[in-house]
Order: sequence, then C-alpha cells, then structure tokens
Amino acid sequence: MSPSSLMEQVDRTQVINYFAYGSNMNPVRMRERGVLFYSRKLLILPGYSLKFNKTVSSPNAGAANIVTNAEGLVEGILYQITLKGMLNLDRYEHYPAEYDRVTLRVSNQGKNDIEIKTYIAHPHKTRDGLKPTKSYLDHLLEAEDLMSEDYYNQLKIVETLD
Repeated sequence: MSPSSLMEQVDRTQVINYFAYGSNMNPVRMRERGVLFYSRKLLILPGYSLKFNKTVSSPNAGAANIVTNAEGLVEGILYQITLKGMLNLDRYEHYPAEYDRVTLRVSNQGKNDIEIKTYIAHPHKTRDGLKPTKSYLDHLLEAEDLMSEDYYNQLKIVETLD
C-alpha cells in the first residue's frame, strides 16, 4: 500500500501540525522514522532563533534547538502528521528526557492562527560552543525546496564540526 493511500485511511480530525526546524526538515528522514505526512510546507516561527546547542552523544557536536529571541525567526517545515507519527518522533527526539514537546500558536501566513507541536531541548541538555556535523546539517539543507534563499544560504555557511 502506498504512503498516499495509507494517509487517505487516517481520520483527518486527528491530524497534528508538527513544526520541524532541525534534521526532520528532511522528508526522507521523516519517512525513515515511520512518520507519514499529509502535507509539508514552509512555516516561519517569529520570536525564536535556531541554535546548534543541543548536546548529543558525540563530543562537541550539537543538534538543532530553538531559543526565544524577540528579534529572531526560524524557518522550518510544517508537517501534518498522525498521532502515531508524533509518538514515533517522541522516541527519536528522546522526549521527555532530552526535549520537551511544546504547543505554540503561530500566524499561518496572514490567515487564522494555528497550533503547532515542536520540540525544545531541556536547558540541562544544552551547551554553548557546539557545532553540527556536516551530515546533520545536510538534513536541514534538504528543505531547500521550501526555504527562502536567504535562510538556506545562512544555513549553508554554518560552521560544522567536520
């Protein structure tokens, strides 16, 4: 059964708006994690900045995290996923041990506000001075088809660990 026909069988009232700003911006990675999605589009989250300050098992390597910043904005991917997909992500994102799953309200490009779910690293799981690995950063760059050129170019010049 194809992923699209599987999605047609899911009750659309149970859809979750999930905002990915890190490696889950890569749709291939989402599928590998068992997360089927109805849609995938750009969402800009104001009031936050992207940092690679989430500690991981590799020393000095950092994963993506968002931190509040009144002047900031984060471009990411808004996926519409199922509850099962969200539970799969919980496992991969080490929720609740390392990330908290939060609900935020954001403007939907001038339309009504929408509620989104995303992950924010627990403060005790963050550290300044970390850098993403090139392979990790490449997952973010896989969203080039939806990102603004400016944001993509900012990501492209992020210094990596390797």
